Amino acid sequence: MEHELSPSILTELRRPRLYPAVSVLTPMHRREPDNAQDPVRLRNVVAEAKKQLETDPQVTRERRNDVVRQLDQALAEVDLTYAEDGLVIFAAPGEHQVWSLSRSVPERVVLSDTFLTRNLVSAQTAERPFWVLSVSADRVTLWSGAGDRVTEDHTGGFPLTRKLVENFDAERQMQIGDAPSTFRDQGTRQFLREADSAMSAVLREHPRPLYVTGEPAALSALEEVGSVAKCAAHVQRGGLAHGTPEAVRRAIRPVHDEETRSGTAAVARELEAARGRKEYAAGVDEIWQTAREGRIRLLAVEENYRVTVRDSVGGHLVPADTEEPGAREDIVDEIVEQCLETGADVRFVPDGTLGDAQGIAGALRY
Repeated sequence: MEHELSPSILTELRRPRLYPAVSVLTPMHRREPDNAQDPVRLRNVVAEAKKQLETDPQVTRERRNDVVRQLDQALAEVDLTYAEDGLVIFAAPGEHQVWSLSRSVPERVVLSDTFLTRNLVSAQTAERPFWVLSVSADRVTLWSGAGDRVTEDHTGGFPLTRKLVENFDAERQMQIGDAPSTFRDQGTRQFLREADSAMSAVLREHPRPLYVTGEPAALSALEEVGSVAKCAAHVQRGGLAHGTPEAVRRAIRPVHDEETRSGTAAVARELEAARGRKEYAAGVDEIWQTAREGRIRLLAVEENYRVTVRDSVGGHLVPADTEEPGAREDIVDEIVEQCLETGADVRFVPDGTLGDAQGIAGALRY
């Protein structure tokens, strides 16, 4: 199952397909007893997708059979042992994908000429993905983090490795009384320059917050020979270049949590300042209107805020029940995607942070 949504992957998912491109969404559960219903629910929603394919007059028999095969293959790939909060299956002629999301999704089936990506975008934004670069003299490892999950990542050719040879300049040591240091060795410094260059390329293609880990001497050397360490959060912990994802997660967690708290406080201050300048919007209807106009500069959404709405006369949104005709269960995800499309900074904050804003608020450009 897929987890990482890069800009290039999102572009590929959004390209037009031969009709029908089928998007199957269903909420999942991480824990007992709620997760007992997940296998049946998943089979039912896939069955509904097949039924819609069967009854759609635009779908030829050949394409229907192809997409049904893709749905069956996708279903076979789902491992509910690792279920998160939402599951998305994409299937089209000749292809399928399964995405596991850390944010719940409404249950639905959509047949179109493109895949429905807004729930993926919202979930990825809520997870606040980050990079961790773990540095040692003989290995530099890249880790991808999102939420409370860390995995090793091979983007950019990582991990970088070299055979460590202790070959210090004895004459220089005698002249200046300098103690031998692996991280002052020119071979090591060249190795770190290569790591810095590779990480710079990764950040250009996949911009995220960066943490660098290593012994103090390693972090200092990396900062001296390149640029990535200068804009990263430093975690003085050695051994992680040869470590495990769990060890990296534990080492990063306190720093990451503190940065999250600081970021939440900064968002609250910015919203309060915007309110004073009368450049503030709140509530799902007002936010939706300003988002469509491209006016939102900063969007703040409480982590578990979900609301079902429908369109009313005059183009406004009003609360609705899930079963009502025209109900829009994922309006928050639509707003998030719309704001990202217009260059807004989107931040998910803990529940209760936004006070009387009813779960969603924004600072406006004008």
